[in-house]
Amino acid sequence: MSSLDVARAELALAVLYLSKAEARDKICRAIQYGSKFLSNGEPGTAQNVDKSTSLARKVFRLFKFINGLHALISPNAPGTPLPLILLGKSKNALLSTFFFLDQIVWLGRTGVYKVCTTLVEIGELGRLSASMKKLEKELKNTNKYKNEQYQRKLQKSNERSLGLIKAAMDIVVAVGFLQLAPKKVTPRVIGAFGFVTSLISCYQLLPSPQKAKTT
Repeated sequence: MSSLDVARAELALAVLYLSKAEARDKICRAIQYGSKFLSNGEPGTAQNVDKSTSLARKVFRLFKFINGLHALISPNAPGTPLPLILLGKSKNALLSTFFFLDQIVWLGRTGVYKVCTTLVEIGELGRLSASMKKLEKELKNTNKYKNEQYQRKLQKSNERSLGLIKAAMDIVVAVGFLQLAPKKVTPRVIGAFGFVTSLISCYQLLPSPQKAKTT
């Protein structure tokens, strides 16, 4: 493959990524919280960038409540425990309500749906861990890392672990907005945690190189 072909493939991947409104929203979110970290709540250029990007993100949220509604009425994977189903549906209901009534700020800042997300990730990680241990026993005399099923479960476990880290950090952001611990969770802390979770979201939205080639 020539350097030109490599460049084309990389550009196709970038185009596919930036064509998503969700990806552009997360990039703006990273800029917003990065500016909040730099400003530390003090007036100036960084705070102006924070406020302007916060307003700009509303454009990318148009009709985003439909995603939540779709997830709300979609069937769950077979074998999912009822508590996890209820937590997941609660999160989807809260998210769709927040995006539909964006002017009600407390819905987004209370972090209730973020707590639901954290609990869902913990529950799913527990299920994955149990199934992986069971599979490890079956593959006792073989190299488990060469088994496709084990590799898929391991990849999913890593994705869930990253999602759990993001959800836990988002709770800190919510605590900061609610000013439950103003001395510890300062605007700079909110900015730092929000910036990191935004980068995680951007990473999670990256398309695979194979998908870029097919498009």
